[in-house]
Amino acid sequence: MKLLKPTWVNHNGKPIFSVDIHPDGTKFATGGQGQDSGKVVIWNMAPVLKEEDEKNENIPKMLCQMDNHLACVNCVRWSNNGVYLASGGDDKLIMVWKRAAYIGPSTVFGSSSKLTNVEQWRCVSILRSHSGDVMDVAWSPHDAWLASCSVDNTVVIWNAVKFPEILATLKGHSGLVKGLTWDPVGKYIASQADDRSLKVWRTMDWQLETSITKPFDECGGTTHVLRLSWSPDGHYLVSAHAMNNSGPTAQIIERDGWKTNMDFVGHRKAVTVVKFNPKIFKKKQKNGSSTKSSCPYCCCAVGSKDRSLSVWLTCLKRPLVVIHELFDKSIMDISWTLNGLGILVCSMDGSVAFLDFSQDELGDPLSEEEKSNIHQSTYGKSLAIMTEAQLSTTIIENPEMLKYQQRQQQQQVEQKNASIREASGTATAAPKVASMVNGESLEDIRKNLLKKQVETRTADGRRRITPLCIAQLDTGLNATSASAAPPASSSSVLTTPSKIEPMKAFDSRFTERSKATSGTAVVTNTNQTVVDRLKDQNLIKDNKPKDILESSSDSEEKIPAAKPLSAPKRKLELEGETVEKKKKGRPRKDSRLVPVTLTVQSQAALASEKDAACISAPALALKLPTPIPQKSFTLQVSSDPSMYLEVENEMTTVGGSKLSRLKCNREGKEWETVLTSRILTAAGSCEIVSVACEKRTLSVFSACGRRLLPPIVLNTPISTLHCTGSYIMALTTAATLSVWDVHKQRAVVRDESLQTIFSGSDATVSQILLTQHGIPVMSMSDGKAYCFNPSLSTWNLVSDKQDSLAQCADFRNSLPSQEAMLCSGPLAVIQGRTSNSGRQAARLFSMPHLVQQETTLAYLENQIAAALTLQSSHEYRHWLLIYARYLVNEGFEYRLRELCKDLLGPVHYSAGSQWESTVMGLRKRELLKELLPVIGQNLRFQRLFTEYQEQLDILRDK
Repeated sequence: MKLLKPTWVNHNGKPIFSVDIHPDGTKFATGGQGQDSGKVVIWNMAPVLKEEDEKNENIPKMLCQMDNHLACVNCVRWSNNGVYLASGGDDKLIMVWKRAAYIGPSTVFGSSSKLTNVEQWRCVSILRSHSGDVMDVAWSPHDAWLASCSVDNTVVIWNAVKFPEILATLKGHSGLVKGLTWDPVGKYIASQADDRSLKVWRTMDWQLETSITKPFDECGGTTHVLRLSWSPDGHYLVSAHAMNNSGPTAQIIERDGWKTNMDFVGHRKAVTVVKFNPKIFKKKQKNGSSTKSSCPYCCCAVGSKDRSLSVWLTCLKRPLVVIHELFDKSIMDISWTLNGLGILVCSMDGSVAFLDFSQDELGDPLSEEEKSNIHQSTYGKSLAIMTEAQLSTTIIENPEMLKYQQRQQQQQVEQKNASIREASGTATAAPKVASMVNGESLEDIRKNLLKKQVETRTADGRRRITPLCIAQLDTGLNATSASAAPPASSSSVLTTPSKIEPMKAFDSRFTERSKATSGTAVVTNTNQTVVDRLKDQNLIKDNKPKDILESSSDSEEKIPAAKPLSAPKRKLELEGETVEKKKKGRPRKDSRLVPVTLTVQSQAALASEKDAACISAPALALKLPTPIPQKSFTLQVSSDPSMYLEVENEMTTVGGSKLSRLKCNREGKEWETVLTSRILTAAGSCEIVSVACEKRTLSVFSACGRRLLPPIVLNTPISTLHCTGSYIMALTTAATLSVWDVHKQRAVVRDESLQTIFSGSDATVSQILLTQHGIPVMSMSDGKAYCFNPSLSTWNLVSDKQDSLAQCADFRNSLPSQEAMLCSGPLAVIQGRTSNSGRQAARLFSMPHLVQQETTLAYLENQIAAALTLQSSHEYRHWLLIYARYLVNEGFEYRLRELCKDLLGPVHYSAGSQWESTVMGLRKRELLKELLPVIGQNLRFQRLFTEYQEQLDILRDK
């Protein structure tokens, strides 16, 4: 390891608050205080790396200086493609810079003629929204979004494809927000603030996923920044400024269940900045070394107020290196080179230091393909295709690949412009949110990827992995105790490359499970590798029984090894996981898996199970697994208010019978109760808590612990339990579903079989959702989603990812505004943002306008009907207004008149009238009032407008 401090990198003695190395490694930027303004400087990297370049006067050291910020600059960040530089400062502004065409050297404003700008960087966007100093900015992995945070307690998400459009403002912190980090595929963004909390937000709907406070309870005092960082494999999020036993730490948060069992300890003062190396490493193989040594691991640098820097490898218990007294003042920012071997650190004392590691010290970096495989096992999907809104989240880290990408995008943009003119006679497209990436419509990218699905590589050079619908692996692993070592054994027996070694504390990952209020969670399966091995060994044949993979938000605690990565409250995880991609292209032979009784202990065991695997289950019996009893488990019910349940089974014996204890902690207030049989699974909401016990009983308690009902006896053992509001949903092992409304003491759904939605299909359940109105929704691996309609006693298809209507519908021009596109609710959760991105079929192939109209109408009517069935009034109104606007724009008077007639109802009261004046609590005539201004926009509908306007006036005067 080499350490050097290039003294020529300085802000004339003023503090440097931020440093960032350009993705191509040729330059780096610093941000901080200038003479009487904020200062951003772009420096040449070569003189830092090579001594001869530093001595060579012909090689410039400073490339460009920008003094546009009115006050101190707190953060500078390059976009992942290296085209833009974003800077945020105390002047409440974010400036986005782009390199201008070369005009010749210009002198730095106000300096003597010695200082010349070698490169010209100009400000292309100024983003104004924050009402206080901007502390941190971060580009999402696919450069579609830019996030900024501020002392105004908010995080703002900007549409990086269309600055200065704001996609969302994340409110929830009650203190100054001082750090941001995206997860490696852009599914989450995390923020840390002075309010002693770290919050994780979903990018699918920009809602809070979890709020973590425990590690920060003891924190006193503040730091200038709280730069947190997400590991490149996605497993860990590491915070700044946490405390453990009154010692400063960097808290390690596991993405699996957001558990906080580990931390980096040793700094004497608060940690200000954490930065993961962009590479994942594996140990250098020495002859005769064991397979264990090839477990991939990550590398993380930690900087502190104590002026020292530590570098950690997650496979070592102690830091790889600690450099004390590196600066005179606190460390402010850290940046790694893209090859993962160099690191730049800056300090408030106005200097920077560069550390150069060797491959021997850190290890061998994994290739992009290996990294992609790890992402696939973590996220349970190939990164090539996700939901529309998150599609191009593959992180391009190779500048060569970037050039290729840009060339390809340029061609596609040209082709597309031609096809727009051809299809719609105009080259202007209405604004869309995040459905364009680098000038390419997400739909186009998706279509192009689908075309290439048969090939082994995608357009961006990644290997295309055909997705596998994961069914429940009824593995013997379930039986092993939570803290035993299934992961180690599975990785050694099956030699899977994708087990990340987590800080030597694999066990901790299996001890706890959290659960979400929303009653939704999703199963992502690390055991995919196990499955693939089994297939290689021909353990799994094609004549398989029907087997469902149920996602449960709370029975997961009991199946630690079968689903090591089903994280809580991840409402929309299924969108990106294994579901979306089973569209076209090559059919997968094994779309379901036998419940293989598989104990991964030895090769012999594997072999002996071979026969059982092929014969075991009968043809079409739907059987779901029951949770494995555990000695104890904890689960989080809600993060706001903070509420979690603790279960201890068989803790005391009274007269020969064993009792189990249920504890509930809600914002510090605790209650507890005892039950006579072992608790298998628990669920809760802010209103009720429910537990299912071994003797097929279900007990329900109020939020304060009062028993509300005598135990309900289920006809078969429980498989999954969910609570939302005052509703409880129980899914039994016989695949029957019941929902009860505890407050009204009535059954909403009675023992309905899931057989209906499984017959004739190979699909498995990938997500279960219980809406606020007690309506159960099953999202399937084939992209379909069904909800049970209690009033009709039917299963209704509410969403289908492969529905050609959804792909051909084009209602861009009927979207009222940007905000209206960001409608959230159960339908949006099920469909992801796909439904809102305004499909661009007309751009892709010239489709007859009439067909386009018919498909769009059919699609919008489906959306309205689905929202109605899901009893989502907010989404019903949203889609109704889009539908009405579409009818107006396209001139469909007949349907428009019918819609208005239904909303108006009879003007004169008649006893025989069947008309209902409200729909899901919305007053129909109020909806009609909202529609009238829309109708008034088309002159053809003047009469219709006047007619209904007059009718409403008459009713008002009555």
